[in-house]
Amino acid sequence: MRVGVIMGGNSSEREISLLTGKEMLAHLDTRKYDAIPIEIRDTEELAARDLDIDFVLLALHGSSGEDGTVQAMLESMGIPYSGSSPAASNLCMDKNSSKKLLRSSGIPTPDWLCWRSQNDYSEEAVQQLGYPAFVKPNTGGSSVGALPVTGEESLKAAVQEASRWDTAVLIEQLIEGRELTCSILGREVLPILSIRPQTSGWFDYRAKYEMGGADEQVADLPPAVKIREEEVALATYRVLNCSVYARIDMMLHQGIPYVLEANTLPGLTQTSLMPKSAAAAGISFSELLDRIIELSLQERNKDRKGIIHE
Repeated sequence: MRVGVIMGGNSSEREISLLTGKEMLAHLDTRKYDAIPIEIRDTEELAARDLDIDFVLLALHGSSGEDGTVQAMLESMGIPYSGSSPAASNLCMDKNSSKKLLRSSGIPTPDWLCWRSQNDYSEEAVQQLGYPAFVKPNTGGSSVGALPVTGEESLKAAVQEASRWDTAVLIEQLIEGRELTCSILGREVLPILSIRPQTSGWFDYRAKYEMGGADEQVADLPPAVKIREEEVALATYRVLNCSVYARIDMMLHQGIPYVLEANTLPGLTQTSLMPKSAAAAGISFSELLDRIIELSLQERNKDRKGIIHE
């Protein structure tokens, strides 16, 4: 099977995408696949290419790559691809919309505001939300443009920074607690990881991608809490209509898991969380890619037959 690994793009997460693509290419089983690197700068470049491939592994992150744009383009080309559908990808990329759906479905998520223009700016509204808070681009990822805020002065600077990356800015209540992440493969929750940043006070870009930036271990949780975490992760996966694989990030506060976001194309670099979670389940990187390809082909076959996802 000729497998194209699409990486790069033009989002703030381009460098992480290239690292993910490099790892995919290094770990694809050469006995099963002919791996073909496909580095792009934008979707127009992809549309102009004559892709002689049987399947696409998406190593893209951020806008265009993770928001359903490339997925829809590949569907129009008749090329099966990895991960969730265009609609689910777009929904999960939009933090405001996905949080609204989670909230309406009874899934805990921190309180938030979403500002789409300077006219929405209201320090009073953030005071009502409560400090400390977290400011982030509504459609960003990898903590690019995200900053914690403790008052009006830091709020203005954080909103300005987030606005560099997106026209919509999310201001989210900062939930104190234990940061956990649940990777899902198919509909199986892989071992839950606990995250303790080492290089900064929160899980920022450096903590995520520098070697030793964070201590990430299989979480030692009481059985009832572990079950609740898994239930909330699977409910999030289902409500947001994810498929094949995803990573659900949560904060555990007083025994309640609050969903921060769902990632439909989680990073697969040397320091990424999903490969670590898979390894804890006895799944090697090559086996993880095998499973992603197999599940994706099954999902695309369902899509072609018009079967509604559960």
